[in-house]
Amino acid sequence: MSRRVVVTGVGLVSPVGMGTQANWDALCAGTSGIGPITRFDPTNFSTRFAGEVKNFDPLQFIEKKELKKMDIFIQFAIAASQYAIDDARLTITEEMGPRVGVFIGSGIGGFTTIEREHIAYLEGGPRKISPFFIPSSIINLAAGHVSIRYGAKGPNLATCTACTASAHAIGDSYEIIKRGAADAMISGGAEAAVCPMGVGGFGALRALSTRNDDPAKASRPFDKDRDGFVLGEGAGIVVIEELEFAKRRGATIYAEIVGYGMSGDAYHMTAPSENGDGAVRVMRAAIESAGIRPDQVNYINAHGTSTPHNDRIETTAIKRTFGDHAARLVISSTKSMTGHLLGAAGGLEAGITALSMRHQMVAPTINLEQADEGCDLDYVPHKARAMKIDYALSNSFGFGGTNGALLFKRYEQ
Repeated sequence: MSRRVVVTGVGLVSPVGMGTQANWDALCAGTSGIGPITRFDPTNFSTRFAGEVKNFDPLQFIEKKELKKMDIFIQFAIAASQYAIDDARLTITEEMGPRVGVFIGSGIGGFTTIEREHIAYLEGGPRKISPFFIPSSIINLAAGHVSIRYGAKGPNLATCTACTASAHAIGDSYEIIKRGAADAMISGGAEAAVCPMGVGGFGALRALSTRNDDPAKASRPFDKDRDGFVLGEGAGIVVIEELEFAKRRGATIYAEIVGYGMSGDAYHMTAPSENGDGAVRVMRAAIESAGIRPDQVNYINAHGTSTPHNDRIETTAIKRTFGDHAARLVISSTKSMTGHLLGAAGGLEAGITALSMRHQMVAPTINLEQADEGCDLDYVPHKARAMKIDYALSNSFGFGGTNGALLFKRYEQ
């Protein structure tokens, strides 16, 4: 059994905005969401800025008494899920519930809660540890809470595959619907690692930009002066449905998902191989699973992290995958505006790619002032671009060499 799967709702919570329309407007305007860290005092850190979600009021989405049971990554997941479900106009009835699932990934989970409870233990011993410590911090509780809130009784799952977690969540949800195990899935990822251990840990890896004098220009994918990624936070959730199920309830369709690829680098703990082998294989897998030619792809939402290794090697992988067509591809990295949401990045960027398909518009790569050597493709610098998009890829690559690619098709009735 193989059924067609479409995107019917998008819910985004990111450093550039609360809600899908606010995100899309900011991205098309080339607005940076990066600024000085306010969540804690970063004075002694090598990097003192990040992509924080602004104006987030959890009480707009969650009852006050429930907040103590949830790390902020779960709160972000609930908010983005509400935006996505409202956008899809999906009401999950008792009869429908067993056919609707939830699949939400995260790279790290409840980092802030782990920090807080460890301090409580050091200062007061084990009696000071909250009874909500474990359920607040473990990764699958984002999906668990969303399932409980909306009565989604179908498959209930979570991925923890680093920065590919939510791309895998959406891709696996696509496969679940294709094989008939569910009719709809609420899927994506959430992350909240802008905390001392998150910023300090990635800083110790020398992975973060240290452009403290100009945070808004720190995330600069493909630019010769890039010096590392910018840590972001938030959530990206999509509602995907079997086509006939969506049509019967009159849903608006953003795009169709037609391909999904997974691969492993088997190379290095944190770095991709120089020839981009894993990225090549994952893009080819998505294209081949869709049964299309590489030259039919028009746009790639790149992983584009703004690190010296990723951007050059991802460009190499695109050239190897697409050959001469690479020069005609349109590519952009929305991480230039949102920063890198780690395990939530793939969900955010899948949602952005679906919006691009619907609006036939590509958000830009900002801060691209002079392309680095080897980064010589069309990265849509500075300004959004209206264009025809029949097929689009969204790439995600993670530590441990875990890769995912989602292929979207413009939906035509």
